[in-house]
Parts: sequence; C-alpha cells; structure tokens
Amino acid sequence: MRYAKEHKQETRQRIIAAAGRRLKRDGIDGSGVATLMKDAGLTGGTFYAYFDSKDHLVATAVADQMRAQHANIVAQAAPGRAGLEQIIRWYFSPQQRDTVEDGCPNAALLDEIARATDPTRQAYTHGALVLIDGFAARLAPHDPPSARLTALSLLGMMAGTLQLSRALTDRQLADQLLEQGIRNALVLIDAERHTDRFSR
Repeated sequence: MRYAKEHKQETRQRIIAAAGRRLKRDGIDGSGVATLMKDAGLTGGTFYAYFDSKDHLVATAVADQMRAQHANIVAQAAPGRAGLEQIIRWYFSPQQRDTVEDGCPNAALLDEIARATDPTRQAYTHGALVLIDGFAARLAPHDPPSARLTALSLLGMMAGTLQLSRALTDRQLADQLLEQGIRNALVLIDAERHTDRFSR
C-alpha cells in the first residue's frame, strides 16, 4: 500500500511538472487535458484519478512553477545586492528568454493568469509574494517589508521586459532590450538600497 501511495504521488508530480512546461510553451487555453497527460506519458482517461478538473491542475502547476523558480533561482542566489544581480543577469539572459518551457512562469503566463480562475490567481499571488520577499530581503536586509513594493515593481519590470524581448522578431533589438533590462533593474535596486542605507 505504501508503494502504491508513493507511486501515485510521484505520478501526480510528473503530471504537474509536465503540465508546467507545456502551459508555459502553449499557454493555458492552448493546452488540453489529453495533451497535458500525454506529455506525462499517461492517457487522458486517468486524469481524474489525480485532479478534479483542468483548472485544478493549472492552479497546482502554476504554484509548482513559482515554487521551483524560488527554490532553484532566488533561494540559491547570494545575499544582498550581489544575489539580486545574479538573479537579474540570469533572468535577462538570451538562453532564459529562448527556452520558454524551462524559463520564468511570470513572463510566460502572466496575461493568462490575470484572466484565470481565482484558485490559479491565488496560487500565482502566493508564489509571487514568496519571490518578492526574497528580493526584498536582499534589497533592504535591515527592513525587508519596506522594500516589498520596490521588489514587486522589479518583478513586473523583469517579466514585461522579457515578454517584449520574446515578442520581437528583430533578434539584435531583442538582445539589446535584455541588456537594457539589466541596466534598468540595477538602477532600481541601487536606488532602493541607497534609500535603505539613509533610512537607518
């Protein structure tokens, strides 16, 4: 029985991970249940053994993607400004831009999440708050809550810039936009850190 339970949990996680990649590549509306299950190596008929509905899977996959981005990128970065610069430079790399299914869920899904169900929007909101708290702790180590709004603005700037770079057909211009995104983000964090130093 224990093996069966563990096997079911592993299979469920495989579905969630595969769905996260597919949703980022094709969007929420462009990804049907049959395709999501096929990506996980399962038949569509077994879907309801794991999830109540497609909306349930979408909300779970969004939460998982946000959690993974925090665990694999933000939590691994160095403390302070150096860590934020690491995150920013990774985020605005051409590789991160060009591998949508392995990249940021914010830039890939934000417009659709805004129109999604409340549970999906709540899953996203929770994940975004965890991310920005990681930013804020590096922006203002002595008073992270004071930097939350700046951290949220940073996340929005990063996602919007990446979306625009992905949309452009002019590769040179798209690459220049990423470079400008790095400069803009560093200006924002340095202004916040300057404020934090002088507020103490």
